Amino acid sequence: MAKTTLSGLFSALSAATVAFSDGAIPSSSSGTDSSSKASNDNPRTTSSGFDPEPLEKGLKALKQISASSYAKKVFEILKKQEETRQAELAAKVAEFNQMKAQLETEKQRIVYDEEKKLAQHQAQTKSQMAKYEDELARKRMQAENEYHRVRNQELVKLQEDSSIRLEQTRLETEKHIQALRKQTIEEQAKLEHEKIRETALAKAVGRVDEIKQNEEINRRDQLVEGDLVREKWISIINTTFDHIGGGFKAILTDRNKLVVTVGGVTALAAGVYTTREGARVIWGYVDRILGQPSLIRESSRGKYPWSGTFSRAKSTLARLAKPESVSNNGKGFGDVILHPSLSKRIEQLAFATENTKLHQAPFRNVLFYGPPGTGKTMAARELAYKSGLDYALMTGGDVAPLGSQAVTKIHELFDWAKKSNRGLLLFIDEADAFLCERNKTYMSEAQRSALNALLFRTGDQSKDIVLALATNRPGDLDSAVADRIDEVLEFPLPGEEERYKLLKLYLDKYIAQAGSRQSGLSSLFKANPQKIEIKGLSDDIIKEAAAKTDGFSGREIAKLMASVQAAVYGSDNCILDASLFREVVDYKVAEHQQRIKLAASDKA
Repeated sequence: MAKTTLSGLFSALSAATVAFSDGAIPSSSSGTDSSSKASNDNPRTTSSGFDPEPLEKGLKALKQISASSYAKKVFEILKKQEETRQAELAAKVAEFNQMKAQLETEKQRIVYDEEKKLAQHQAQTKSQMAKYEDELARKRMQAENEYHRVRNQELVKLQEDSSIRLEQTRLETEKHIQALRKQTIEEQAKLEHEKIRETALAKAVGRVDEIKQNEEINRRDQLVEGDLVREKWISIINTTFDHIGGGFKAILTDRNKLVVTVGGVTALAAGVYTTREGARVIWGYVDRILGQPSLIRESSRGKYPWSGTFSRAKSTLARLAKPESVSNNGKGFGDVILHPSLSKRIEQLAFATENTKLHQAPFRNVLFYGPPGTGKTMAARELAYKSGLDYALMTGGDVAPLGSQAVTKIHELFDWAKKSNRGLLLFIDEADAFLCERNKTYMSEAQRSALNALLFRTGDQSKDIVLALATNRPGDLDSAVADRIDEVLEFPLPGEEERYKLLKLYLDKYIAQAGSRQSGLSSLFKANPQKIEIKGLSDDIIKEAAAKTDGFSGREIAKLMASVQAAVYGSDNCILDASLFREVVDYKVAEHQQRIKLAASDKA
């Protein structure tokens, strides 16, 4: 019963507390709208918004508490609840302060991070500004350097122009001095020539007078001498015919003498015919045994072992008479004008071949390849000469027509080559004509046999024969033939410097020396050709022609100079001047370009 009463008191007290807190005291913040709603919902609410019902309930509850015997306990309990609430509020305040401290710490950390990021951004900005300033400084220095470089180039160009003008002035002065000197020499020569002519004329007049005085005496002496000679020959002819007539008369009158005469003449004719045919048969046998093989077109050995002995001895003495420095220093390479690097390689190869022969070591085979007319044959001939070897040339196109005899001729060729005491350089021009790949469908059986015969004879390195092959298409050679090659040399088309030297060489050969006097017996029966006069053909004009003839081979340049010679001989005065030379060069250049176009159209 006490518990029930106490719980009822607590309920009344709670209701009173709620009434006082919720409705007994009017809210100052409640507006007109809330007051109007309260008055509408609760009819006891006054117009000012105050509701007395909760207050009444609270008072009633307080009265119940005051009238109860447990009022003191209730107040103690309320006190403890209030203390508990105060403690909870203090805890919440502490918790709030702690959260506030954490928020302050977080705020400081965020401020620190923002300041750090700001400092980093400022540092990065300063670095970029420094880099930009360095870049501007570098570009400014580059611009200044470029300006100075251009300025220096302009100064150098001005100096060069000044030097060129000074050199031109000097050359013009020298030309003027030389012209004056030449004019003085010509005038002196004219005076000397006039003096000599007058002296010769005076001598000729005296000689003519003397001849006229002696002419009558000489004529009478010649007539007398002619009469004596005529009488002498008439007497000899009469005596000869008398003897011949007497002999024929004796033969015709005597039968025995006639038979003997006819038999003797017949025997003499039979002996001459037999001797001639026998000599032909014997010579054919000697030619087969000792003669040069039919495949050889050109050789320094001569057709027979004894032929060319004097010329070979002369060439040997001439080669031995030259110092080693002259024969091996890249000079004196004959009419062969090649690129300096190629010429050096050929001379090194010649020197090595010469030493190989002295030490009885095996020779090395070589392959020359390149466009036609680039000096492969001439280089092989010079290689043999400088090496002290004999030289023999054959062409691959001569093998195919031999048919089944090709193998025999190949063996005869190598047997003949081995007989050379000095060693022999065998040069095979157009080697791809019969040394091409054996799997070619158009290759005949005879050509395959000839190729196999050559491979058999060149299987081992020889101490007697240097095999030199020349071709325009090295890719067509059989792989076994390529395996026999030790040195490969490319002969390209001549460059501008080489073309200039070739033009100078053939200008001297075909033009300057064209009218030189012949020597020997031929000069007695042949008229000497007219000498060509060269006027105004300077080195600059020849260099200009060398620049125009780009793509010309050495053979084409030789033909060009032969055309120049023909043009000079076709002119009226036999004079070669700059205009005629340029005209022929331009014509041959146009002809060369047209030939290239035709070749390209044929390939297409």
